[in-house]
Amino acid sequence: MIFVANVEAVTTTLRASSPSKTKTKTRITDGLRFGRFPITAVQPVIENGRFPAKALPGEDLVVGATVFREGHDQLGVTAVLLDPKGKERQRVRLTPAPGVRGMGTDRYEGVLTPTAPGAWSFVIEAWHDRYGSWHHNAEVKVGAGIDVELMLAEGAALLAGAADDAGRSAADKRTFQTASAALADTAKTVEERLGAGFGTDVAAAVGRFPIRELVTVSEKYPLLVERELAGRGSWYEFFPRSEGAVLDRATGEWTSGTFRTAAKRLDAVAGMGFDVIYLPPIHPIGVQHRKGRNNTLTPGPQDPGSPWAIGAKEGGHDAIHPDLGTFEDFDAFVARAAELGLEVALDLALQAAPDHPWVASNPEWFTTRVDGTIAYAENPPKKYQDIFPLNFDNDPEGLSKEILRIVFLWISHGVKIFRVDNPHTKPVWFWEWLIGKVNKKHPDVVFLAEAFTRPAMMHALGRAGFQQSYTYFTWRNTKAELEEYFTEVSHESPAYFRPNFFVNTPDILTEYLQYGGPAAFRIRAALAATASPLWGVYAGYELYEHVARPGAEEYIDNEKYEYKDRDWDGAAASGHTLAPYITRLNAIRKAHPALGDLQNLTLHHSTDDATIVYSKHKTLPDGSKDTLIIVVNVDPHSARESTVSLDLAALQLDPADTGANGRFWVDDLISGQSWEWGEYNYVRLDAHTEPAHVLSIRRQP
Repeated sequence: MIFVANVEAVTTTLRASSPSKTKTKTRITDGLRFGRFPITAVQPVIENGRFPAKALPGEDLVVGATVFREGHDQLGVTAVLLDPKGKERQRVRLTPAPGVRGMGTDRYEGVLTPTAPGAWSFVIEAWHDRYGSWHHNAEVKVGAGIDVELMLAEGAALLAGAADDAGRSAADKRTFQTASAALADTAKTVEERLGAGFGTDVAAAVGRFPIRELVTVSEKYPLLVERELAGRGSWYEFFPRSEGAVLDRATGEWTSGTFRTAAKRLDAVAGMGFDVIYLPPIHPIGVQHRKGRNNTLTPGPQDPGSPWAIGAKEGGHDAIHPDLGTFEDFDAFVARAAELGLEVALDLALQAAPDHPWVASNPEWFTTRVDGTIAYAENPPKKYQDIFPLNFDNDPEGLSKEILRIVFLWISHGVKIFRVDNPHTKPVWFWEWLIGKVNKKHPDVVFLAEAFTRPAMMHALGRAGFQQSYTYFTWRNTKAELEEYFTEVSHESPAYFRPNFFVNTPDILTEYLQYGGPAAFRIRAALAATASPLWGVYAGYELYEHVARPGAEEYIDNEKYEYKDRDWDGAAASGHTLAPYITRLNAIRKAHPALGDLQNLTLHHSTDDATIVYSKHKTLPDGSKDTLIIVVNVDPHSARESTVSLDLAALQLDPADTGANGRFWVDDLISGQSWEWGEYNYVRLDAHTEPAHVLSIRRQP
């Protein structure tokens, strides 16, 4: 949409014959959609501003618009960033978009960088570039011997007027005065006079404070800037009942782990550099139709059941499973995590076991079938007889308020992050309402959507307020699949969809991991940790757990249905663990701000169909540059050789960074090796030794 402002007054007040009366005369421009200069296709804008675009503090946000005018005079385009109080915080001159996007399209782009959470906004300004227009015309006409004196005189008048602008610095005023005098000095040659008007000092002064007129301003577009962990961070998932669980081998009986024993595992999680510890549901588990080992319908007396079958005589979503401990124990777990720099994410699974208290107290919150039974959850051919899904159509107000109460309860116990189970099976309006209510009171609370479903629904959940989402990354394994998906999430949907690249979940063990060996685990970790600011792993990944239940894409002896006793210490002692590699990846992420942005990913070319190459670049507030080049062999079974061709413009190299031969140094942050690189580079990556390079360009001071 196009809006008009600051172009000219839209009405003129005229004196009538009687001094006490006035008339308002409407101008012909009133009510028109186009301003003096059309501003269209502004980005990032979601549904004409109905929903705010998402951003993070310090994130480089690509802003663009299509702007044009009649005739041949020059246009200037500016993006202006406004803080939550409406105060201007940044003003950036937009430039023609690069490559195919910019050639002949009138597309302008630039980068804005908000600095703190809050409800920010931005506008696009289009304006007649008086200096640019004069410069272009003078260059052409004087060069052709047309209107030479007239063009020099116009330049002198233009710069003399700019020198009178009270808003300019004294130094810039002197620059304009000197250039204006030289342009008007007929004692000088034409070349000298024109050179003064085209001087680098004049260009610099105009760049700092352009000479503008006929300014057209777009509508103000909303920009929601959320806290760091809303869009940056590394997640680790474990079942607290398994951490510290003890098996009596004589009787075959298990003793469940507790929050107190699980807290002992937090040191190792923090030691690997993770930011979030995510817990599956911690509530009482239903007894009716409880699932046994490997999802069987015949549980034994020792089978603990699926944590997602929530609710029993001990309580529902507002209670803690008695085997795990008390609220006091949970509070101590949250406090210990905080001491280690971890935040606790709690599963918000809006469903109920058949013996959940809601089934008796509020049967209208479920779906009753024609035979009088309550419908259990299904995803044919999968059946979840131990779970009743909720129905939001019978009593939407009562059910919604109950869920809001539960969320506020857990927030009061220190939970600021919720991983939401299957949000796509609930109405989108509900999430817009719930997240809006929660974030109005607690703007730092984050919701992650576990929504492996159709893109339209996943994107709608992002618009509705979910700060981040699970993604299809889990199933994108080939070079072509990854390049297509990386382009989508980094350039097509980042305004409303923040991807969390989980490499595995209790439900998802892909064939790539089942049959790829340890190399597959390293490859997927390297891709996830460097391509997205958000990534996560489920416990056991570092032990290369890879055996699936026959005919299924999930783990055999699945932890969803039983306790898991992992020998962490034995794996570390034998070296059969990916933990050091994960630790290194997370350390690299923390040391390199370029990996904390989503939109700065650039794909590069390689001659091998299994070698993917991409870079991430960020210019920091102090002017320094952080640039990483990631090269990954995605074939876990072999060594691959390739010639890598780099888009040097995307690397933003400075003259000091390159030698006389035009080449530059890169340091591999994984292996510690260094090489001199250029536009074309030979690469060999052996999946069985090291399948990835994470190269940092060595910048010179």
